Amino acid sequence: MRGYFGIGCEEISKPMNMGALMRTAHAFGASFFFSINAHAKVREVYNADTSRSMDHLPYYPYDRGEDLLLPKGCVLVGIELTDDAVDLPSFKHPPAAAYVLGRERGSISPGLLAKCAHVVKIPTKFCVNVGLAGALVMYDRVLSLGGYPARPVRPGGPPPEMLVKPRGRV
Repeated sequence: MRGYFGIGCEEISKPMNMGALMRTAHAFGASFFFSINAHAKVREVYNADTSRSMDHLPYYPYDRGEDLLLPKGCVLVGIELTDDAVDLPSFKHPPAAAYVLGRERGSISPGLLAKCAHVVKIPTKFCVNVGLAGALVMYDRVLSLGGYPARPVRPGGPPPEMLVKPRGRV
């Protein structure tokens, strides 16, 4: 898969949520993780992050959304339930992206939302846990940019000959 991505959250307050999100980011191959105005108790993140992602994944803590710095060419994508947000299954992921999720019991702040080049929503009946929302976004990114073949027409997996991944550049 070409490109890179990072993921973070604004005003996260629960260490277990941040740990789960960091662990999932590590598992999906994120290039970095960030937080904006995270609650002090999230320092207990190691209790939930059994992969010890902070040892393998750069972590950038910011005090305010205005302080957020992204690499040149990296696009900020907000994950939020707004009327004008694009449904995740219809969204084309940028090659270089930083995904930001809102606080556990609220939304992304208006100032940070204004910095987002895109706003995406997960098509659910109501908000889901921040760790689960992040996992769904990262999974969708891997599915859409990972070079996987189209799904079979009939139920089940692809025929064995399609399971062999092509070598070299695709």
